[in-house]
Amino acid sequence: MAYPPAPPPPPTSGAGSPPPNHLAWAIATTILCCLPAGVVSIVYAAQVNSKWSAGDQAGALKSSNNAKTWAIVSAVLGVVVGAIYFVIALMGNSGS
Repeated sequence: MAYPPAPPPPPTSGAGSPPPNHLAWAIATTILCCLPAGVVSIVYAAQVNSKWSAGDQAGALKSSNNAKTWAIVSAVLGVVVGAIYFVIALMGNSGS
């Protein structure tokens, strides 16, 4: 009695292309918006390719999503702080 052939093994490292690491966006938001949240974004962005190369596709995808989330947080915080600063500056100038 012949058995059917075994299914091929799951893909290993290097299969396909890694998810986007969002490193450029992480660096830009770190410099232009909010330093602490931007640094967290850079750390996650730096993990994407190394996790993908190690064969950890799920970890690479999670790091990619975290990098994107923290870049958005950094951008939003930068806009909010900038708006608050602008309002305070206007209030200070109107009182003269």
